[in-house]
Amino acid sequence: MGLQHLPKGENPEAFLNANPKCKAEGEWIQAWFARRQFAPSHRPLPYHGLLKHMVSEMKGLTMEFKVKQRLSAIARHGQIFAKQGLLWGIVAVVAIALSGCSLEQFRVAEAAQGTQMIAAFSENPKTFNAALSAEIPNVFYYFTYEGLLTENKITAELEPGLAESWEVSDDNLSLAFTLREGLKWSDGEPLTAEDFVFTINDVYLNEAIPANGRDGLRVGEQGLFPEVSAVDERTIMVVSPEPFAPLVRTIGLSSPLPKHALEDAVKEVDSSGEPRFNSTWSINADPREVVCNGPYVISDYAPGERVIFERNPYYWRKDDQGNPMPYIDRIIRPIIESSDNALLQFRSGGLDVAGVAPSNYSLLKKEEDRGNFTIRIGGPNSGMSFITFNLNKGSRNGKPLIDPIKSSWFNRKEFRQAVAYGIDRGTLINNLYRGIGEPQYSPISLQSPYYLSPEEGLKVYEHDPDMARQLLESAGFEYDGSGQLQDEAGNAVRFTLSAPSGSPTTGNILSQIKRDLGAIGIRVDTQEITFSSLLDKIDDSIDWECIFLGFTGGVEPNGASNFWQPEGRLHIFNQMAQPGQDPVEGREISDWEMQIGQLYTQAAQEMDEARRKAIYAEFQQIALEQSPLIYMVNPISMAAVRDRFENIQFAALDRTLFWNIYEVKVKDEN
Repeated sequence: MGLQHLPKGENPEAFLNANPKCKAEGEWIQAWFARRQFAPSHRPLPYHGLLKHMVSEMKGLTMEFKVKQRLSAIARHGQIFAKQGLLWGIVAVVAIALSGCSLEQFRVAEAAQGTQMIAAFSENPKTFNAALSAEIPNVFYYFTYEGLLTENKITAELEPGLAESWEVSDDNLSLAFTLREGLKWSDGEPLTAEDFVFTINDVYLNEAIPANGRDGLRVGEQGLFPEVSAVDERTIMVVSPEPFAPLVRTIGLSSPLPKHALEDAVKEVDSSGEPRFNSTWSINADPREVVCNGPYVISDYAPGERVIFERNPYYWRKDDQGNPMPYIDRIIRPIIESSDNALLQFRSGGLDVAGVAPSNYSLLKKEEDRGNFTIRIGGPNSGMSFITFNLNKGSRNGKPLIDPIKSSWFNRKEFRQAVAYGIDRGTLINNLYRGIGEPQYSPISLQSPYYLSPEEGLKVYEHDPDMARQLLESAGFEYDGSGQLQDEAGNAVRFTLSAPSGSPTTGNILSQIKRDLGAIGIRVDTQEITFSSLLDKIDDSIDWECIFLGFTGGVEPNGASNFWQPEGRLHIFNQMAQPGQDPVEGREISDWEMQIGQLYTQAAQEMDEARRKAIYAEFQQIALEQSPLIYMVNPISMAAVRDRFENIQFAALDRTLFWNIYEVKVKDEN
């Protein structure tokens, strides 16, 4: 976390003793915070101390007793602000008036460092290798890599990126991209069509490399791939084996990798016979060695503390006046796993950007003027949150991945439907989201033209405990005298629901799911673990029973083919073994999984928009009938950003505010 360690070699007590005025006036905690490498360099910390946060963060340090003493003293005399949350109580935050203690000695001079933005990461990055990344957030999107095309997150239209133009043949089988002149990688080497050919043919289509983008490139019933070749240094030719509706978007939004830096790693194998590429640019690598083409490069990474991005001097964009872009010199991303801590740091001036949850909207809205920030509202979230059960019936090394008793429950459609009926989304919306949201049911984003609404016939699961009990009893379950659900053999129905840690919102959702399912006789044990640990369970061990997770969305449903195709890289509810892993024996693919996979293939082949929409409508109906994913709530996307930044364009299709980071400016304050 961002405040876990003091600057190297610094003793906290010595620091305070050397600054008695700060200590005496209650500002020492802001001074300490300003010493962090990611501290604001351009303004004083305006309000709200981080005292409670510091108490928990500095366990074992000699300062802890003094922090507690100071908290007690200021709580008696200072102004207390309440952050409300109906499900998780009230958290007190102490407001500290800033006066007299100069922090200039602790700030990095703006003139020396240039302009910067500070925005938190919720997790340590898992890899510096873009081809192997399957999670969001990551260090790649919008910062270090850019595709042939970009997607305008306001209009959802495709716009030129590395390619200045593209052309589709009349038969929809050929696609030609023309690169801009003079493109370069971050190390100064030329970026050419050969880099893109290498990326597709040698990396993404290489079965020995677990590349996340491969599934979206499959075309037709046979799962063939497009042929990609370089006509010359600036022209890329893509030939599809048959018409493929998302061809332009799928190929165009793919980011090339540097052939000159990675070709040897693809060809060579390590001691286990795996391509050396699979361990190249891992999280243990020096990030300065990573060759990029985006507006920024990674200049520093300290696990558990921060990621720092610096301007890529070879980035291609220039504004209308010929000024190089991006405008902001430095992006500092402290790693803060707790959303509560991130909120505290934003309110204290330590962050420039923060996500806004409905539970803290009213609090932040009152602070906009004095905090010099504005809350941006982007509309309904394009992503989705859900719970899903592990339906994998397979074994690894002779041991079932899931307890066969529980697996038999999870694989009954009636059981999954009963859980869907048992969850009270209305209460979630009213209590946790303060009424700002709608129940979520579809696996396709609301912004997509292929979204099927309940009014158009989409099956929905309104809260109905009686229907849930009927479904369970029809599937062979029964209730004992205490109302506990049990199966035919008398086994009590009980499972573990796992979720990423760090967010009180997640904890509150888990608590309500536990209560709601307890009301229909199902006992739920909740488990919050780091996102990285959860991904390890999903990708590697396949050792989980039920998870609560969120996925990003978009306007093109084929982007989720790696999730819905039975052999997809992210088919998490019935995951196959990945390259390099021990095999999974006895994995079964159900008829409805196969049918969904076929519909995804047909929809990608269909060039007529009306017929394509009908295919995706059928997919949504099957997905809701079978309920491998049980959807939660679609909230409104909101974010807060300091007023000193301009050209911010926040949209629900992208909740990070970074999709146009190359044109974001720091306002001239002179």
